[in-house]
Amino acid sequence: MSVLLATHERYLDHVAGRRHPERPARLDAVLDGVRRADLDGAVVGFAPRSATRAEVERVHDSHYVDSVEQFCEQGGGRIDPDTGAGPASFDVAMLAAGAGLDAVERLERGEGDAAFCAVRPPGHHALAARAMGFCLFNNVAVTASALAERGERVLLVDVDAHHGNGTQDAFYDDPRVLYVSMHEWPLFPGTGSLHETGRGEGTGTTVNFPFPAGTSGDAYLAAIDEVVLPIADEWQPTWLLISAGFDAHRLDPLTDLGLTSGDYGLVTERLVGVVGRGRVVAFLEGGYDLEGLATSSAACLSALAGALVQPERPTSAGLGRNVVDAALKIHRSDPDV
Repeated sequence: MSVLLATHERYLDHVAGRRHPERPARLDAVLDGVRRADLDGAVVGFAPRSATRAEVERVHDSHYVDSVEQFCEQGGGRIDPDTGAGPASFDVAMLAAGAGLDAVERLERGEGDAAFCAVRPPGHHALAARAMGFCLFNNVAVTASALAERGERVLLVDVDAHHGNGTQDAFYDDPRVLYVSMHEWPLFPGTGSLHETGRGEGTGTTVNFPFPAGTSGDAYLAAIDEVVLPIADEWQPTWLLISAGFDAHRLDPLTDLGLTSGDYGLVTERLVGVVGRGRVVAFLEGGYDLEGLATSSAACLSALAGALVQPERPTSAGLGRNVVDAALKIHRSDPDV
């Protein structure tokens, strides 16, 4: 199997601020991990295209897109206490938003079996009209909305340690997108409770696992095996998108979960079987310890390639089982899923 790797040297031009954790070295760490995994024969790199305004505005308010562009043209700075942008950030963010769209097009042409978008800035916190949590535009939501608009059923699984509030909000009442998040609770941004399950026609198509600090890989695998896969089997997605945040790694300085890169490989391996070949795209989100980011990226890409590499042993601490049981009770009894 081959994996398309979308990345671009311009992603290094986004500067969120001095000593900011979302720094250009993160992208270098991801690419270092790919090299260390020795997947050269299975990885096909490409430089993605930028998203168009119309593609981004499926998710984001046009006035908000204008405001980000103008802010960057004027030199950038702090948008909020966590989120910054520089003069190049608008163009870079549009390039990040286009990576998934380009990957889908290439997969449909038969150029690979799965894709990984090594992009920055990340996107899953970005709301329709607000930058947030290091994110300007919601990269994964831009791709999901394009797929949904043409009639696809999209399973979107977010494994970042922080809940993807922007992604959930974009599809909270949309029955075409099944959003699943496994994240630390309590933690920024404060959303993602068990009982946030969707609204209106989207009721039952949001599934949250708010795990306590210290949760390890066994709880993630149980969540997938016992809750996510049975729901997906009934729901029958045609595409799988993964918000691949690697900040649940136990070395991450911003979070307190207990995963290793070995766990990330197993989680990815479990998920990719939900849909057929050529219908999986993963997007880089968080991950702020460079070594954890490198090894987790390697494990994720290797799983996408069907040749799992586990740089570290997977973990099993028993924490988080109660969250899986609670989610199972909520969603197995939900007739709308």
